[in-house]
Amino acid sequence: MNISTPPATAAPAEVPRWSAGGIRVHRIDEIVLPPATGQWLLPDATPDLVTTQDWLHPHFTDDEGLLRLASHSFAFTLGGLRVLVDTGIGNGKERANPAWHDLRTDYLQRLTQAGFPPDEVDLVILTHLHADHVGWNTRQENGRWVPTFPNARYVVSRTEREFWAGYDMEEARRQMFRDSVIPVEEAGLLDLVDVPAEGADLLPGLRLLPTPGHTPGHVAVELSDAGHKALITGDCIHHPFQLAHPGVGACVDIDPERSEHSRRTLLASLAGTDTLVLGTHFPPPTAGHVVSHEEAYRLAPVPAGHGR
Repeated sequence: MNISTPPATAAPAEVPRWSAGGIRVHRIDEIVLPPATGQWLLPDATPDLVTTQDWLHPHFTDDEGLLRLASHSFAFTLGGLRVLVDTGIGNGKERANPAWHDLRTDYLQRLTQAGFPPDEVDLVILTHLHADHVGWNTRQENGRWVPTFPNARYVVSRTEREFWAGYDMEEARRQMFRDSVIPVEEAGLLDLVDVPAEGADLLPGLRLLPTPGHTPGHVAVELSDAGHKALITGDCIHHPFQLAHPGVGACVDIDPERSEHSRRTLLASLAGTDTLVLGTHFPPPTAGHVVSHEEAYRLAPVPAGHGR
């Protein structure tokens, strides 16, 4: 797969943001994923099936019914703390996927522009431990991988970390842990959190919701303020197409049946509410409300504002 990434010296574009009460959630862009990604990731999302959902075009699919996907993080301030949810693919990482290998993006410039300089981030939430969600956990310094956010606590579910600790990983995944997870652990910055069925509150207005299946300890992130809510999906939902077809899962789901159950349960809880849904891999416009549609759901997009 061939992709083009902006040079590291390029001036970052305006940072998109949405509001949930007094919480402003910024999307920190990394890369647009190659067109072939959708066919690989969601093989049952065939163009014939995708094109039956007119609402997906033009934002979420192209003219031929190929899915658009992106890699980004979300950042917000809550309770005086600067919080980052997932850290993308990262720069200079050795990856088996050529679309992710040895990137050179302006991600940290975008993050800083949004008001979240790396040294001032207080909390990093990892929805799960996959390579495209942990890459900016670290950056290279004097030939070593060191935490990008040295003053932050990094949080992941205990179930997630313990699963991978006992998993017979292939070399590519071992490499990802060596450069993006273990350095954070060795720095004493990784916190494991128990996430029961009802969720785990990290701060007032910030809750982790268990959405297992894609990985055993996968979580979604719920924000609330003054009666308003937002939810960051992680990889429980990769693409808005899955709202119309919740039974379509990803080829990398560890437990496909459990993943589908989590997705259906989450969508049923969101449908018809004012909760703003922010898709971790949704391309622009990225956010919206879940509404009932035909026998399932669709996303009613909410346009982004810009700035801090």
